[in-house]
Amino acid sequence: MYIDQLSSVALSIILIVFTVCIYQVFTKLQVKSKAIWLNPLLLSIFVIALFILYIDMSFQQYFESTRPLTNLIEPAVVALGFPLYQQLHTIKRQWKVILLLLTLGVFIVISVSMLLTVSLIAIPEIAVSLSLKSVTTPIGIALTDALNGNSAITAFAIILAGFFGALLGPSWLNFINVKSAEAQGLAIGAASHALGTATISKISYEHSAYGSLALILSAVITAVVSPFLIPFIFFCLN
Repeated sequence: MYIDQLSSVALSIILIVFTVCIYQVFTKLQVKSKAIWLNPLLLSIFVIALFILYIDMSFQQYFESTRPLTNLIEPAVVALGFPLYQQLHTIKRQWKVILLLLTLGVFIVISVSMLLTVSLIAIPEIAVSLSLKSVTTPIGIALTDALNGNSAITAFAIILAGFFGALLGPSWLNFINVKSAEAQGLAIGAASHALGTATISKISYEHSAYGSLALILSAVITAVVSPFLIPFIFFCLN
């Protein structure tokens, strides 16, 4: 195909411009329509996946060509720390309660997810994979591999958790009368990680700060707790 005749630099420029343009189109569409379900990240993934399939390009080739965009993730993550810094004085007064709630939340999410999956499907590999759906993708996949789960299932579950948290999280919390910015940020950041946090960050700096805090702490707590909790649950079930 013609794509094979392009130099690596030209291909990289074309794919980066294409990726950015697709994302911007969906961002403007979401802003104009004010529809949360038109999530630019997920829609961009869908379109780009179809595109690379159409031109018969491997994901690895696309990933290498767009590596400059990937490298921007690190400063983007650091940027999430700015609203967190703005709310630091408030968070300092609440850190014990926040840590306790997030730890309790991790225990409940992993335990309930595993018990339900084992009772309905009875496949340990799937139970492990689904129990780690509420953390960021790199940590979720690393833990799944270490605990003999299926990383593909975990990755898909993480995307779904992020999508539904971003789509329905704020509306559901308002419906059950949880309207505090701190509570909403902690809930969505813990359950729907980066995708949910990115969505609620558009509501206010408080939402962004507490969502980022929950995202980070929940990932750390899960990484510490799950290697002990998941085998313990299997031991109890057997």
